[in-house]
Amino acid sequence: MRVLVTRPAHSAEKTAQRLRDMGHEPLLLPLRRPQHDSAAAASALAATRGAIAVTSAEAMRVLSALGETLGSHLDRPIFAVGEMTAQAARRLGFRTVTASSGNGRDLADLVGAQSVEDLLYLAGRPRAETFEGRLRELGIRFSVAECYRMLPVAPGPADIKAIFSGHRLDAVLFYSRQTAEDFFQLAELRSALSEQGGIRLLCLSEAVAQAIPASLKETVAISSMPDEISLLSLL
Repeated sequence: MRVLVTRPAHSAEKTAQRLRDMGHEPLLLPLRRPQHDSAAAASALAATRGAIAVTSAEAMRVLSALGETLGSHLDRPIFAVGEMTAQAARRLGFRTVTASSGNGRDLADLVGAQSVEDLLYLAGRPRAETFEGRLRELGIRFSVAECYRMLPVAPGPADIKAIFSGHRLDAVLFYSRQTAEDFFQLAELRSALSEQGGIRLLCLSEAVAQAIPASLKETVAISSMPDEISLLSLL
């Protein structure tokens, strides 16, 4: 199958290799790129002493750039959405890592179940308010440090033509609601998708699928769990 990956380039390359290992042909079309703010992360860590929460592996990439500065914080409990992000935390040396198998709301419930009273959320922009909203519902005190931004990347006509010309595209992978919205805001991509018809739109979660236009809902499939293994199993 020819599969279009819309993730940022550094993540898309790993996904592409997994797809090749599965016998598929990956095509990459990054629609966002990260801009890190390591200083914001370092400042927030220095100003707090409690547990840490991350809802994206991008936050772990920011932390990895801190080098020796991170060493004094590795004893702090860290809560992560998804096992892949949790594994990244363990590789950095965090000793107490708790992973949620669901979304940000599920992660907040895990934090609440462990009676965490003060929490540092290493967040990005843009982001969904699910995690923070649930923390407020539970009465959990937390602070937010925006340590990265996902900036839009506009593909050129030649990039789009290269993907949709020649052999038919079979599926598109969407990992975030923001990326799905970016995709369908581009007239060239909407047109190319409509012209080929029947292309499967595979979404990491229900929230991501909500960004797919109503006219294409019959081509949507949603991962049973919000992780890449479950998403790729839809192929």
